[in-house]
Amino acid sequence: MDDIVKQALAKWPNVPHCTGWLLLDRRGQWRMRDEAAQAGGELGDAIRHDALIGFINRNYESDDAGQWFFQNGPQRVYVELGYTPWIVRLSSIDGELALTDQRGATFDPAQVWLDDEGGILFSDASSPARIAALHDHDLDLFSNHASLDEGEHGVFHWRAGPDLPITPIARAEVANRFGFVTSPAGRASSSSGSGN
Repeated sequence: MDDIVKQALAKWPNVPHCTGWLLLDRRGQWRMRDEAAQAGGELGDAIRHDALIGFINRNYESDDAGQWFFQNGPQRVYVELGYTPWIVRLSSIDGELALTDQRGATFDPAQVWLDDEGGILFSDASSPARIAALHDHDLDLFSNHASLDEGEHGVFHWRAGPDLPITPIARAEVANRFGFVTSPAGRASSSSGSGN
C-alpha cells in the first residue's frame, strides 16, 4: 500500500466505503461505472490513465470476507469482479512460458482448471490459493501446451517441470471454492435489505 494512502487512513479512519463504482473486467481492465452503467448492468468505461491504473494496482487488496477493494486514500472502493480477482496473460518468450497478472506481476501456477463455459483458470500454491482467469486472447497459446481427454481432465505442459493437472470446475462454484465475492455491491444490497 502506498505511504500516502496509509497517511490518509490514519488521518481519516472512518470514511464510508464505496461500492459499485469500480469493476475489474474479464480481460483485466479496470472500469469506472457511473450510476447509469450500474443501473444498466453495464461494464462501464475502461480506465486508460496509466498513473491511475498503477495507483489502483498498488493499492488492490481483499478484506477478511473475500471482498476485493482499492484503497483510495481514506476510502475503500470495493471492486466488482467480471470473474476472478486476478486475470492473467500467458506469453512465450524464447520458448519459455510465463504468466503475469493484471498488475504485471508474475503468477506461478500450481493447478489448472477448466470451467464449464470453456474458461481456463490457474490457482497458485499460496494459502489460501489465489485464483486467476486466463485472458481469452491467450487460449490458443494455452491449447498449444495442453492435452485434454474426453472427460475434461488433462495436463498443461508448464515449462520444464512436471505437467500441471487440468481439473473441471463449474464457473458458478469458483467464487465459493476460492473464497472471494464477485459483487460487494450486490452483497451490500442483500445485507441492507435483510434487516427490514
